[in-house]
Amino acid sequence: MNAEQISEDATQRMEKAIDVLKNGLSGVRTGRATPGLVDSLRVEVYGSLQPIKQIASVSVPEPSQLLIRPYDAGAIKDIEKAIVASDLGMAPQSDGRVIRLNVPPLSTEVRKKLVSRIKELAEESRVSIRNIRRDANKAADTAEKDKTISEDIRDDIKDSVQELTKKYEDQVNEMAKTKEKDVMED
Repeated sequence: MNAEQISEDATQRMEKAIDVLKNGLSGVRTGRATPGLVDSLRVEVYGSLQPIKQIASVSVPEPSQLLIRPYDAGAIKDIEKAIVASDLGMAPQSDGRVIRLNVPPLSTEVRKKLVSRIKELAEESRVSIRNIRRDANKAADTAEKDKTISEDIRDDIKDSVQELTKKYEDQVNEMAKTKEKDVMED
């Protein structure tokens, strides 16, 4: 690998780590309803597990309510079953055409658990980013040993990878802080 490839690879992998964190945080409940709350929900329909997005549209008609409108009315019972079996903690209300989910207000205890979950997700992302830095530094050392890059270029790569690491860790910290604030406010 040359210097450009090492930096490019590290950047792409760190971006993926940020995307994984975004997806994880979108599933963490706040006091408000968001379609992200049911994104991880899988429904057994047509003989296989399907993501809810593929079999229904999810909207937010009110700040504390989700509206799930199946594309096929025959799937409504399967969706209800999946919601009840999930750990969402919400009871589906169906009128035969749509399912309404009322998002209950969060207790202080639940909020604290959610904040600790946010911290876990953020730490997983930071560890992932640091592992990517380690891999990039190892690649730079190997390239220098193989005489494909000079010692100075290796050091430049390590410096730029460290700057990338700092940049992405700062993003993780900011995202976690924002989500914690959302969870703790009413």
